[in-house]
Amino acid sequence: MFQSFDVTSTPQFGKERVDALRARFASLGIDGFLVPRADEYQGEYVPASSERLAWLTGFTGSAGIALVTARQAVVFVDGRYTTQLVDQVDGAVFEPGDLVGEPPHRWIAARATKGFRLGIDPWLHTAAEVRRLEKALAEKDGSLVLLGENPLDAVWEGRPPEPLGAVTIQTDTFAGTLAKEKIAKIAGDLAERSLRAALITDPSSVAWILNIRGNDVPHTPHPLARAIVFADGSADIFLDRRKTGIEVEAYLAQLATQREPSEIEGRLAALGRDGARVLVDPDLTPYAFYDLIGRDGGTAVEGRDPAKLPRAIKNTVELNGSAVAHLQDGVAMVEFLAWLSDQRPGTVTEIDATKALEVARRRVGERMQNPLKDISFDTISGAAENGAIIHYRVTTETNRVLRPGELFLIDSGGQYVNGTTDITRTVAVGAVPEEQKRFFTLVLKGMIAISTARFPKGTRGCDLDPLARIALWKAGADYAHGTGHGVGSYLSVHEGPQRISRLATQELLPGMILSNEPGYYRPGAFGIRIENLIYVRDLEPVEGGDMPMMSFETLTYVPIDRYLVVTELLTRDELRWLDAYHEKTRDELLPLIHDPKVRDWLEKATAPFSR
Repeated sequence: MFQSFDVTSTPQFGKERVDALRARFASLGIDGFLVPRADEYQGEYVPASSERLAWLTGFTGSAGIALVTARQAVVFVDGRYTTQLVDQVDGAVFEPGDLVGEPPHRWIAARATKGFRLGIDPWLHTAAEVRRLEKALAEKDGSLVLLGENPLDAVWEGRPPEPLGAVTIQTDTFAGTLAKEKIAKIAGDLAERSLRAALITDPSSVAWILNIRGNDVPHTPHPLARAIVFADGSADIFLDRRKTGIEVEAYLAQLATQREPSEIEGRLAALGRDGARVLVDPDLTPYAFYDLIGRDGGTAVEGRDPAKLPRAIKNTVELNGSAVAHLQDGVAMVEFLAWLSDQRPGTVTEIDATKALEVARRRVGERMQNPLKDISFDTISGAAENGAIIHYRVTTETNRVLRPGELFLIDSGGQYVNGTTDITRTVAVGAVPEEQKRFFTLVLKGMIAISTARFPKGTRGCDLDPLARIALWKAGADYAHGTGHGVGSYLSVHEGPQRISRLATQELLPGMILSNEPGYYRPGAFGIRIENLIYVRDLEPVEGGDMPMMSFETLTYVPIDRYLVVTELLTRDELRWLDAYHEKTRDELLPLIHDPKVRDWLEKATAPFSR
């Protein structure tokens, strides 16, 4: 259950592995090759057998892509991983690239040689990505070469086997809607649009539609599977039978025809021969599927994955389940924070803290008869300068003690059958400088601004994002990540299309769960982030207003470090919100805690600022 702390980067092999890859260029007729972090399923988490980017470069972050040409090798990452990239790759072999400002297609348009031939594995790139690459290459009179086999796999010695995690049924008690109802709704929508079928390539969508869960990748309980839903109400699921037992196969047989993963190519080719119009999501679907559908006369009709938005809008059962899961998780967090406060500064390491929190989640899960299934992502446990690395992952090599006078940031979450959690708390280890308290309070002001926001129908995440940043902006500061991401229901902790960020154009709708996590990071010194999960509440009237407004309901209830709050920087309304939040935290969690020492800690941690 514990996450691994021995995950080490292998930059020492970068040169020989790049050389081995380049040695295949001539026979393949290419001048360069792209190595994305993505696997054939385009998920955030990939199995060990698909960690191609990490194997080649040493970079272990969750987002990135490498471009290897005859003379250059570039690893593109976003702002979350710039520090990690420097630490993990051989700078003599790879140069850093900007995944946001100058991603591969822009790099190619600006820097590639005339006639550049770029090779890609069409199973690892979406149609949208291919389109951007083709446009960039056209500007160079170049071409995109779709390779039948991945040349990196040919030189990867000791590649791990594909996963065979067991599939389970997500019962109606937690799903809230029957799988047959979800299939019928999708089928009806397809029929209205004169579409023969929808290709579902996102494993989380497959899991949600069929009410199943899996164990193929770390921390996200979906099986690596694909599906086709037909307009006549039938469906195929392409799922290795070694993952399903008799009970699951009997359950699936009532909903769909279970086929081996390799059969999907034949099924799509057959649809093509029938001239079928098949719905595909260009942002999720591997480009290889487009070719299969269109090769013999079919039409790939582009549109959003039909499960994506319904999956994001949680039903009442899912919201209630998430609320219960968060209270349980809150008890575990309180037990952990109480334990941490009792340790002498300088005696606890980042790994010690990570393990203690997971033990608390497991212990509370057993006590409340709702076991922790997994952590929802690798815990970010960073003291002082490590906390300034936005997606820091502690290893045995980077592990350090929590020293007096430092900030400690811990970002973690749990996977429970009734919900997925994600919470960040930043706490002081002993007395810390006033400047750090000031920035903590500015971050808190942003978190409160999102928590208390009221907004009309049609509001997008980009419309709300400035609310979380304005206090920092006034202080000449900002943070290099979004304010919030969507969260699944015992599925991915990072779920779209909902989010709060500068680029978030999806309308926020009732039932969507999001994170609320502004932060501040000073490289080499400290990091601050405060994160709760929230969900969008339905339209409600506002006294004296002209129109009903939506708002957020908080799911996470865990104390915010009172010591770090500079009350003079908070308005009366902000202070009132913080006191009310702590009062509800105390009222909700105290009945669930029996240890007198933990109860006493919670009472003190939630004491009001104003009387």
